[in-house]
Amino acid sequence: MTQLNAGGTEAGTAAPALPQARTAVREEDNAIPAAAADPDIAAARAAMVARLEEAGDLEAEGPVREALLALPREVLMPQAYVRRSAPDEPPSWELLDWARPQDRDELIRLLYSGDSVLVQHDGEPILGRPTGSRSGGSITAMSSTMGMTAGLLQRLELRRGQRVLDVGTGAGVTAAVACFICGPDRVVTLDINEHVAAAARARLMAAGYQPAVVTGDGLAGWPELGPYDRIFVSFAVPRVPSALVEQLASGGRGLMTLGTRSPSWPGLAVVTRTKAGAAKAELIAVELGHRGGAGFDRLFLSAAFRKKITAGEGGRTQRSRLQPPADTDRGMWLALDHLHPGLVRDFSADDLTIGAPECGSWMRTRSVGTRCWEVTTFGPRDIWAELHDVADRWRAAGSPATYQVEMDSGGAQQVTTRSGVLSWSLPDTPHTPEEEQ
Repeated sequence: MTQLNAGGTEAGTAAPALPQARTAVREEDNAIPAAAADPDIAAARAAMVARLEEAGDLEAEGPVREALLALPREVLMPQAYVRRSAPDEPPSWELLDWARPQDRDELIRLLYSGDSVLVQHDGEPILGRPTGSRSGGSITAMSSTMGMTAGLLQRLELRRGQRVLDVGTGAGVTAAVACFICGPDRVVTLDINEHVAAAARARLMAAGYQPAVVTGDGLAGWPELGPYDRIFVSFAVPRVPSALVEQLASGGRGLMTLGTRSPSWPGLAVVTRTKAGAAKAELIAVELGHRGGAGFDRLFLSAAFRKKITAGEGGRTQRSRLQPPADTDRGMWLALDHLHPGLVRDFSADDLTIGAPECGSWMRTRSVGTRCWEVTTFGPRDIWAELHDVADRWRAAGSPATYQVEMDSGGAQQVTTRSGVLSWSLPDTPHTPEEEQ
């Protein structure tokens, strides 16, 4: 991330040309639908945009809205997986295909629901794959929920002529929006999986977008075609990648989910480079974030663990006058995740329920009267005490929702409040390229 002027090039220097799409599209291989207008698709697309506006995820006017109204998601995702098994059962997937008339109605509903769309199973080749069912395994590439994506793209403040690096290509939605707004020769999209990149290259070209589609380590970026005015990372990272900071242009901005092993309380890292060349970053507590890559060691509450918490066997129950923090106190929950790591919240439970799957500890609390709560805990960790330890420190720091990320030249990264009352270090963990796969 180096120095650029407002037009996306270094002052007095011609910008390097971006390579164009290199893979021809064959209809019989890719099951890509014709680009002709389809009234059902047009209605579904307009309805999705209207829902995003109503939910407050998308502004009523602006380039992101225009891009989404023009984006043929059925071209980018002519095949998509749906899970046919219950959440607590071994996974069973079915691959819907635009080439099969019986799949089209369900595929249109799926693509324009605004929900995430699953596009790759167990790292498989995507182009030319057969339809049918898959059992077991996991989804290794997806298109993220449109509410989150639209909000992040608006926060990027994309403009014509900016040079953009899209890290984590997925189905190519972000790359397509960036091409629409910034220009077809201004976007580089990078994915570590060659099959994801090959499919995105072919389908983006079929949809009329021609970014440079490259394959490599997302945390290393793509310096050959930088610097970039905007950098967008579509998977969670444990710390701000230094290579991406270096590739950010003067006046540029980068966005990425910064998370721990827990999926429960993400943060949004906003990295900027001033006109003077100084890099700055802040961490904003948010409700939703991207998931970690395949190599990101994730914690989860198994069905058996959740059943054990519900039964409450062996738990210690007490009454407390201490009120649990509100769900909207996101700055507190973000701090809890880092200061007392290893916790996962069960958002499906009626009561506030948090477990520590590695040691088997858990906590459940419910209101039982005016300013009185019944708290049940189990295991070696006292999660209720940990929660209030952080809540007290968070309130003493002024109840922040946003933190500063201090990055020194030696690579250390410290998250802190302006007062310094509440802070923690981000892990300096080595990574291999498989972490973003």
